[in-house]
Amino acid sequence: MSEVAAPENKTPKVGFVSLGCPKALTDSELILTQLSAEGYETSKTFEGADLVIVNTCGFIDDAVRESLDTIGEALAANGKVIVTGCLGAKAGDDGSNLVRQMHPSVLAVTGPHATQEVMDAVHLNLPKPHDPFVDLVPDPARGSFGIAGIKLTPRHYAYLKISEGCNHRCTFCIIPSMRGDLVSRPIGDVLKEARALFEGGVKELLVISQDTSAYGVDVKYRTGFYDGKPIRTRMHELVQALGDMAEPFGAWVRLHYVYPYPSVDEVIPMMATGKVLPYLDVPFQHSHPDVLKRMKRPASGEKNLERIQRWRESCPEIVIRSTFIAGFPGETEAEFDHLLQFMREARIDRAGCFAYSPVTGAVANEIPGMLPHEVREERRARFMAVAEEVSAAKLRERVGATMQVLVDSAPALGRKGGVGRTYADAPEIDGTVKLLPPEKISKQMKVGEFTRARIVSTDGHDLVGVPI
Repeated sequence: MSEVAAPENKTPKVGFVSLGCPKALTDSELILTQLSAEGYETSKTFEGADLVIVNTCGFIDDAVRESLDTIGEALAANGKVIVTGCLGAKAGDDGSNLVRQMHPSVLAVTGPHATQEVMDAVHLNLPKPHDPFVDLVPDPARGSFGIAGIKLTPRHYAYLKISEGCNHRCTFCIIPSMRGDLVSRPIGDVLKEARALFEGGVKELLVISQDTSAYGVDVKYRTGFYDGKPIRTRMHELVQALGDMAEPFGAWVRLHYVYPYPSVDEVIPMMATGKVLPYLDVPFQHSHPDVLKRMKRPASGEKNLERIQRWRESCPEIVIRSTFIAGFPGETEAEFDHLLQFMREARIDRAGCFAYSPVTGAVANEIPGMLPHEVREERRARFMAVAEEVSAAKLRERVGATMQVLVDSAPALGRKGGVGRTYADAPEIDGTVKLLPPEKISKQMKVGEFTRARIVSTDGHDLVGVPI
């Protein structure tokens, strides 16, 4: 009597697409960590997957279109799609869910930061096979992947999300309606994840949130615990602890989305001493007080030019990146000229600019004085011309300097050169250092390690350096 072959226990595969900002990326990492912990495999193609998860962005119209198009592509290629992310929380013109309105055949729709809801939808539509060896292991996400979980970034840098949501109600922004009010992560959990990342080889930790300066406001800066010691849930204490933790690993700590509250001044001395990178990502959005008032920006009463000058006096090496909006409703030519003059005087190192986009649901759409599309785009172009002029001048000041560079690419151990970044360059949004072949034949470079480079020239937004 011949034996009957046991049925193959096929491992279910999930396709995954992550769109939008680094905050959405960290949501994707949480979902992927949980999927892998439960025994699901991930597929690089829609066609090879049993179902597809699309993590969407819904901030501006272009992002909405990209997300809806991606959902459509996934449905056409696979047919079984779960939608999560900011667009999942967005309503259409008739008040119903926008995603379901545009793509009624999706399996499920959730908002952002919804790992459990996504997993519930996966379980319903693609049950995982029972594995007696895995299912009996407590908390497999922690056991298999460590506290930090799966990361979608290269091994040598990672994003560390410290909070979710935002308490502000800026008139151009709909993020609070999608991600909710500020919810700070327990400081002990944040520091445990940071240590796991450093121990796992991360050389650059990028601190992100909707409002990094407000960390702990929602819990009244209550005292938490890390490594058996009390520590307040506040940006200053968090940055101090991260700097202390990074030091023995020789790693960088970079701060993003820092609103210019007075409390930020306390962090500048830590930058001056090298505790954390002298780099601030501050979303100023505009300079004119009347425009800022119409935007309902937090800290809009601050004299930002004077603040920046004081920061530079305290820490001459500080690099400031920011984002701005040109053509905001009611913006006069004089108000726009004020912004251009601010850029020249503040000498913002790295700046991005959006032409105002009337996002559905934004209060700013009701402000009188909506400018024609052509005027908004023309002002954005004029702003960027000034911003690039300022940035190029700042880059030229680096020529002749010897700088520490974190290597992102080094084919053939860097013998033919490579690509890296200085402390002034956040990954994917700032410039790079184009590394020439080393002068010494014995010099090698490896991805994720630091090298010293002599800056010899500039190339657009980038520097050119020789490893030494």
